[in-house]
Amino acid sequence: MRNGFRIYDSDTHLAPSAETLERYFDPALRQRLAEWENCKVPFRTGWAGEKLEPPFRHRFRFKTRDGWREKLRVLGEAGPREQVEHPFPTFMGSRFPTPGGADDDSSARIRDMDEEGVDVQLMLPGLPPATDEIDVEVGFIRANHRFTDDFCRNHPHRLKSLIVVSSRAVEASVQEIKTWARAPWAAGIHPNLAEGMPIDHPDLEPIWAAANDAGLCVAHHSFTAGYPGYRDLWDNPFIGRTASHPWGAMRAVTAFFGAGIMDRYPNIRYCILESGFGWLPFWAARMDDQSQYMPYALPKNLAHKPSEYMTGGRFFASLVIHEGEKLARMVGDFLGDGVLMYSSDYPHAEARFPESTAKVLAWQSLSSDVMRKMMWDNAVQCFGAP
Repeated sequence: MRNGFRIYDSDTHLAPSAETLERYFDPALRQRLAEWENCKVPFRTGWAGEKLEPPFRHRFRFKTRDGWREKLRVLGEAGPREQVEHPFPTFMGSRFPTPGGADDDSSARIRDMDEEGVDVQLMLPGLPPATDEIDVEVGFIRANHRFTDDFCRNHPHRLKSLIVVSSRAVEASVQEIKTWARAPWAAGIHPNLAEGMPIDHPDLEPIWAAANDAGLCVAHHSFTAGYPGYRDLWDNPFIGRTASHPWGAMRAVTAFFGAGIMDRYPNIRYCILESGFGWLPFWAARMDDQSQYMPYALPKNLAHKPSEYMTGGRFFASLVIHEGEKLARMVGDFLGDGVLMYSSDYPHAEARFPESTAKVLAWQSLSSDVMRKMMWDNAVQCFGAP
């Protein structure tokens, strides 16, 4: 609690290293560890940009994800540079998060939460490394769920996460939902979609049905690679990083609402995380207009206009601190005060750690009732009572 407000941080990250995760592998995956030794990439730079010292921990990398990170064209130059260095983004806080809090040390994470006055964190789980083998992808997902269960065990009311589901393994994903839905940490599901698989594809209906039966939210989290349009950025990471998160969420929201998924599954809540929020009123109005202008591209039996799914109490969006007080107030004016949820992006470099909560609580033009909903109530509506 900080300044009299309970605080639910709706966008933080948990990313176990290879050394941590392999303890949770099924026997079939454990037998392949020797084979995968050359697939381990040393983790030399921490999630906030801190330089780590050996012995390094590692991450598994079976194949390179396509994206804009492989080339660097500085704006104004004719083409990408031959020698590409990938400097880490600028850390936006004043102190690096405590080591281990994003890997295997839940007590370190709790200490950082206490420092910022955060009562509950929703932790985005680690996704399986890109692989052509579906069994390996599923094995990583299962191992991560077992790890998450252990990580949250000592703080069940403060540490929450999501059940990862895969578009390539629908039956196994449904089973994972059934296995973990009642775990204290399980606050929703996080779809891991194969490239080219739309979120509204009918093959995914069993996943939405299982989430609906369990009363879980569906969470979209945008990333900086693999989002729509990533091949058309003129080799510039500034364009890529600026466009990636909002456009990924715009596409996801449009497909999820426009396909009628919210109608068919009334217990589902839908949220977008780390995707910006200032664009929401514009996108709501544009979706409404385009749904009338191009009705042939949507089902004929939608119960609501797209904007009404945003304002109907089952859609939520995490705050992005840099967009600021004025945009937060504007979104509330257009969509109501039941949409935005506080978030920090801990422990990534974009987090303003350890001043994240203080920066948002200083937005004095928001009433105490609006602030209470944004810092706590809306996240509880989305993810359930902790």
